[in-house]
Amino acid sequence: MANIKQLSARPDDLAPGHRLCGGCGASMAVRQVLMGRNDYDVVCCSATGCLEVSTSIYPDNAWGVPFIHNAFANAGATISGVEAAYKGLQRAGKIPADKKIMITFGGGSVRRNGVYDQVVKALEGRDWVEFWGIEPNPSVETVREAVALGRENGSDFLLAVGGGSVIDGTKLIAAGLLYDGDPWDIVLKGQADKTVPLGTVLTMSATGSEMNSGSVISRQETKEKYAFYGDYPVFSILDPETLYSLPQRQIACGLSDTFVHVLEQYMTTPGQSRLMDRWAEGILHTVIEIAPKIWENQHDYAVMSEYMLGATLALNDMIRMGVTQDWATHMIGHELTALHGLTHGATLAIVINGTLRVLREQKRGKLLQYGERIWGIADGSEEERIDRTLEATKKFFRSLGLSTRLSEEGIGETTIAEIERRFNASGVKYGEAQNVDGAAARRILEACM
Repeated sequence: MANIKQLSARPDDLAPGHRLCGGCGASMAVRQVLMGRNDYDVVCCSATGCLEVSTSIYPDNAWGVPFIHNAFANAGATISGVEAAYKGLQRAGKIPADKKIMITFGGGSVRRNGVYDQVVKALEGRDWVEFWGIEPNPSVETVREAVALGRENGSDFLLAVGGGSVIDGTKLIAAGLLYDGDPWDIVLKGQADKTVPLGTVLTMSATGSEMNSGSVISRQETKEKYAFYGDYPVFSILDPETLYSLPQRQIACGLSDTFVHVLEQYMTTPGQSRLMDRWAEGILHTVIEIAPKIWENQHDYAVMSEYMLGATLALNDMIRMGVTQDWATHMIGHELTALHGLTHGATLAIVINGTLRVLREQKRGKLLQYGERIWGIADGSEEERIDRTLEATKKFFRSLGLSTRLSEEGIGETTIAEIERRFNASGVKYGEAQNVDGAAARRILEACM
């Protein structure tokens, strides 16, 4: 235990000059606790109140240790999440001690929500470098920079800290580190031959990339966007509290992405698997039920847990076993993102409505089942039931605050013609019947106007 002389020489972990009142009991208690921490590293957390307001008024900060502010009465839950993340990263064998790690990030949100401090603490004593700047809709241009940094430092383990875009970009980095050519070659091939291992710390739920092998990469130079497949993450850490501070627009797009991921695997051929259908329907019901609860209280741990798990289960290979899949909506959506920069989940909220309208005969059996089991639509003729089902689906996306028509995003004929041209030039055919070619993509997009 330190003596008084030693304590007097130690720098203050709660610096003087903060705005707390003279003689404030809170500041004295905090300083005493921090002086008693010896050489242990700590993370402090405070709910909204005088202590938080007076010590961290932007851009000033009195704290000499990592400090997390969480709203109202959530400090205990938040700090338990810090502990869980720390223990998760330290689990034996997850990141072998001899690995040279490169941590990949997007923007600066992980600094604001405390995740950065958690990761740095967990990797204490390890050999690691940071790469920042993987953007939404990760680009091969950025990946090239990361690969160069990884090679310079001999990185042989990657840790992606962020949402699906950061994880997707890191999957290509993992492949690019072991490939002599341009990483874009791997994307065009559609499959990575070998990769360095990677783990993930998820901070935004939508893509399921934390538990699948897929990745979608853009090329800004040519406004292209394609998927490729590599290896699965060796581990992923999911803490619902990282979702508390996300903007509502991001949450809305994440819910849309989750919902349409399920539809791409469910809204295909009737009667293939009772179990897959019920699993898929369970996720759809959950997303519909929790969406309004999220808008009421984005700090509800139980609700955000279900959102986070639902997004993972929607695209982790579980509900696709033994059933045909569609993915036409996603492929058209990727083109809209590549050409206009529209957020992926926002493109899906538009395109899925056109897909279901144009392919309603092909999908009749599943549309009727979906309408009855998800929306409770069981009365009337089949045509009336399908019409009401399509309207209910559109209203759901509207309830998220998302557009459901291309015209609302200023997208028109020029883009439709370009997407038709791209489909035809590559000779692709999507959908469970492999019949969504360029002409069908045009009809779908026209139905979205």
